[in-house]
Amino acid sequence: MKRYLSLDIGDRTVGIAVSDPMGWTAQGVETIHRTSLSKDIARIGALMEQYETKSLVSGYPRNMNGSEGPRCEVVKEFCGKIQEAYPDAEITYWDERLSTVAATRSLLEADLSRKKRKKVIDKMAAVFILQGFLDSKR
Repeated sequence: MKRYLSLDIGDRTVGIAVSDPMGWTAQGVETIHRTSLSKDIARIGALMEQYETKSLVSGYPRNMNGSEGPRCEVVKEFCGKIQEAYPDAEITYWDERLSTVAATRSLLEADLSRKKRKKVIDKMAAVFILQGFLDSKR
């Protein structure tokens, strides 16, 4: 089995989650607060090394009607930069519609304050993206 790292790419942050070594469950890892493209990509590279994976699953923010909007271009550009820096990276795009909604709902159910939710929402969205991807592989 192989491990996957998932990315929820935003303008200010990148939520990161990782699968267990068997590829069954997703756990939140961290939220990268974006500074510069080179530092953001280097951090993702360090996480790929730490978790011994070259398999990335990037959330792909389609519009609700399934079409691709401007956010999809931003994600493809960012992933293109990852691919340039790490040519052996395998990047899979996963439809992330409603992942942030689901993450928010689960955090609300956990009764987290707005301030705490804000700190973990991107990481949780990455977990939902990755878990959806892993479930589809079974």
